[in-house]
Amino acid sequence: MPDITLERGHTAVLIADFYAEIMNTLPHATERGVVEKAVAVQAAARKARVMVCYCATVFRPGYPEIGQRNKTFSQRKASGQTAITDPMALIHPSVRPIEGEVVVGKHRVNALYGTGLDVALRANDIHDLVIFGYATSGVILSTARYGADLDYNLIVVEDCCADSDVEVHDFLTQRIFPRQAELVGSDEVIRALEAI
Repeated sequence: MPDITLERGHTAVLIADFYAEIMNTLPHATERGVVEKAVAVQAAARKARVMVCYCATVFRPGYPEIGQRNKTFSQRKASGQTAITDPMALIHPSVRPIEGEVVVGKHRVNALYGTGLDVALRANDIHDLVIFGYATSGVILSTARYGADLDYNLIVVEDCCADSDVEVHDFLTQRIFPRQAELVGSDEVIRALEAI
């Protein structure tokens, strides 16, 4: 994994779909200490005074954002479960946002699609986007691919990501992400943040 350089004023950290119920129970997350490593990255980002952002998938009551052709979310709509409307209700308490940090609710897998996140990043002249969370095959993959097309310099923090399918996580981080992003460990990104 390469050493990276980050620049204050042009760097943001995105903690993506970092859900309490997943990160506390998913073996891929608990065995690798994903929560503890994410907390350390978040602390380093705050200390470096870089922009820290969060996203979580939420819907309005009745799920009007979900159409029948949406394979990813149509089962949730059909389940009858109550829609969660507030992204703060889903974010793991160990990485809870503080006042002034950007929190977006999203209605699709991709954190940049149909949310105010891209607007906030561009308004603050962000070039470098450090991302991690759950799932590697979900929000991380979708956001990284889309973010690359938006010309962000992407940095994926591998040991702060988790997936229900470890083989898919390994394939994505070893074979797919390096085509469009720098793949780093939490130690590398913390060192880069400390050097700002």
